[in-house]
Amino acid sequence: MKRGGILHPALGHLLASTGHTDYFTVCDRGFPVPVGPERIDLALVDGLPTLLDVLRAVHAEWRIDRVLIATEALDVSPDLVAAVASLLGDVPLEPVSHLELKRLAAAGRATVRTGDTTPYANVILVSG
Repeated sequence: MKRGGILHPALGHLLASTGHTDYFTVCDRGFPVPVGPERIDLALVDGLPTLLDVLRAVHAEWRIDRVLIATEALDVSPDLVAAVASLLGDVPLEPVSHLELKRLAAAGRATVRTGDTTPYANVILVSG
């Protein structure tokens, strides 16, 4: 039995099987999850878990090369963007339009859905 770290089997498998430059989306509860990539639904209730909860767990176990974040989040949810930047340290944040984020999500390895209710709490994590 695993002692700690990420216990969710699908999320653990995703991290272990993702190669260099592969990517996946971590999104809020309202994001239009695309058909095609694996859907890993972690949403329990509104606000649980948050995007930051999932990022904290993933960052502890997985090398993140860069993070794509919606340009709209910079204006609408600046506290979230600051918290993501603080959590990830020197991992670069690359703003892209929300439309582009949704387009890219459809070609990713998976979409990890959280219960976050913060507007534009959606990112794409690119493997390092």
